[in-house]
Amino acid sequence: MKVNDICRAVEMAAPLSYQESFDNSGLQAGLPSMEVGRVLVCLDVTEEIVDEAIERGCNMILSHHPLIFKPLKQISGLSYQQRCCIKAIKNDIAIYSAHTSLDNAVGGVNYKIASLLGVQVDGFLQGGEECGSGVIGHLEAPMESREFLLNVKTRFGIDALRCSEFEGRRISKVAICGGAGAFLLGDAIAQGADCFVCGEFHYHDYFENCGVILCECGHYQSEQFTCCLLRDLVQASCPEVEVLITEINTNPIKYI
Repeated sequence: MKVNDICRAVEMAAPLSYQESFDNSGLQAGLPSMEVGRVLVCLDVTEEIVDEAIERGCNMILSHHPLIFKPLKQISGLSYQQRCCIKAIKNDIAIYSAHTSLDNAVGGVNYKIASLLGVQVDGFLQGGEECGSGVIGHLEAPMESREFLLNVKTRFGIDALRCSEFEGRRISKVAICGGAGAFLLGDAIAQGADCFVCGEFHYHDYFENCGVILCECGHYQSEQFTCCLLRDLVQASCPEVEVLITEINTNPIKYI
């Protein structure tokens, strides 16, 4: 298999045309014609991740967050992005990122979160039927708010779950957006969500939530299962390629 085969497998589910205008999903480093026998899947590309790829004999890194997001004006090792590029190229490792292209796809990141929480997706919070930002859906049966929030905390391994006032409430309709999805709060309110599960909210969102329970998981925590999603996409189309999930937790935020 070649790098281009892996790219094609991902883009069948998450075409690059789905990504937001600010994004940089796609091939970050390496040639489409490079041969691939083993792929390392991760959320973030760091120097430790590139080292892991080298140690585990991977020819390609498949990440959710792009390594190159802002344009690089030089490749001299002054930033971790530059050092990752240098090390990857020296070791013949290609890097591909599926960011908002995968966020916005049917069956993508937000669908994955929904399935883990038992939420049946009814549609996108913003967008059309083919692709869009965030999702909204419903639980099979309404849950007490505390029970639902504790389920989110447990399922996603969250050390400290931030949320708005919830006591005495029941949750049936749930809005979801992994990562930085606070921009969709108005859509969640307009569509009558009882709870909005998101990676990050802003302080003033808690004043302007119009009664919607805000459930703030943390950016990394909300998207951590994207690795499983990417692995499954590649294995379904390229069964001859071995796909490994990183053993490194790249969450830069710590809790004490």
